[in-house]
Amino acid sequence: MTPFRFLHTSDLHLGRAYGGYPEGIRHRLREARHGAISRLAKAARDGGAGVVLLAGDTFDAETPAPDTLRQALSAMGEERDLTWVLLPGNHDSLAASELWRRIAQDPPGNLMVLTSEVPVALAPDHWLLPAPCTQRRPGRDLTEAMSAPTPQGARRIGLGHGAITDFSGEEGALGIIPPDRAARSGLDYLALGDWHGRMQVTPTTWYSGTPEPDGFKHDAPGSALLVTLGGTAEVTPVETAQFRWRRPALDLLPGEDLTARFADILPQSRARDHLVRLTVTGRLPLADRAALEAALAARAPDFGWFAADLSALGVEALPEDLDQIDRAGALRQAAEVLLAEAGDATLSQSDRDTASAALARLYALSQEVQA
Repeated sequence: MTPFRFLHTSDLHLGRAYGGYPEGIRHRLREARHGAISRLAKAARDGGAGVVLLAGDTFDAETPAPDTLRQALSAMGEERDLTWVLLPGNHDSLAASELWRRIAQDPPGNLMVLTSEVPVALAPDHWLLPAPCTQRRPGRDLTEAMSAPTPQGARRIGLGHGAITDFSGEEGALGIIPPDRAARSGLDYLALGDWHGRMQVTPTTWYSGTPEPDGFKHDAPGSALLVTLGGTAEVTPVETAQFRWRRPALDLLPGEDLTARFADILPQSRARDHLVRLTVTGRLPLADRAALEAALAARAPDFGWFAADLSALGVEALPEDLDQIDRAGALRQAAEVLLAEAGDATLSQSDRDTASAALARLYALSQEVQA
């Protein structure tokens, strides 16, 4: 039997709103998720695959906006040399009957929609055993259906959506798919969706992760899996994402070169396509802390989105440093109180950190006024 190659992906979540982010980056993130369809098509072609398996949660909601649905189906239809296989996930489960009715009304000719657990011939001697999600939280192992018989000698590919382990924070994470499902059901490969990061469970069972990441939980680039079934399953990750979500950490000591440290941990290319949540720890003199804040403010517009958490960054302040704020009066009194609280061992660490941050901010504001 000749080798068979396909692309395994999942959790595209088309239509995700990205509430909590500014409108500009929200729009770009939504567009990037739609654009992932063409990037997946390119990844399939470049890898010699003619089939793209979408293992659930193609849509973020059971009632996607009409333009979200129509444009997604049109984008798949335009990649007419590929077969797109669409499985209901927990976000777009079979309980969303109106969604699947709308898809069935006018699907592109190259779209295979799996709303039943009945095995389907994917290619000569290759059968797909689907486990579509019946509802948001099915409460049972739907992959039991993958033990259904197929023709003797055929390769068997399982396609499912759900959790093998308790993915804390993921929707529907019940941990009810057995990790040995591929062996139990005689599968040559089990393609899973639900977990948004790439994960190998066994050599023949993988979570592809989302092709376009949507948060800071998973630091790896978004990708899909190019799978070749021959004597064994060969799995190759292929990067597909436009955006990177990064969580760098910076631990600073007095006298360090901030420019050099930034170069070490912050993206230096395609900054516009990065969302960055920086955490800074350590201790700095007041002047260096102010310089750090100014440097971060100068770099922030380079990125698609940028935030820095300096709450755990302590300050080293001397009485002469307070002279830079004011030599007398209310500002000087406030600075002295904050300096005392920052070093008060009877206070909680959180309170001391808050006092340090407030003192640093007061110093920075005073320098801006004097400039």
